[in-house]
Amino acid sequence: QVQLVESGGGLVQPGGSLRLSCAASGSFFSECAVGWYRQAPGKQRELVAGITSAVGTNYADSVKGRFTISRDNAQNAVFPQMNNLQREDTAVYYCNAHVGRVAWWGQGTQVTVSS
Repeated sequence: QVQLVESGGGLVQPGGSLRLSCAASGSFFSECAVGWYRQAPGKQRELVAGITSAVGTNYADSVKGRFTISRDNAQNAVFPQMNNLQREDTAVYYCNAHVGRVAWWGQGTQVTVSS
């Protein structure tokens, strides 16, 4: 069993930065691939960035060059660093961890980009 808690969301001006955090419980978190998803009002949830247990990363085209995802298995945590945020990045951001066919979701953290 893995429990995920996201934090770090908030209100930021366009061009600003935020560093989110996904903290996990569970002894096998290091074996999990972790994805960050977001869901804006009226839109489907979409994958923003992912990091594998081997620290391979992937990003949605819309965030490439602006977002960086990293993990610290000693802390059982994954950190998306989001730079040059734009209004279209406004959404609830969710952490997802999965291994094999089992997956867990966090409760989400709101990111609002507005002047």
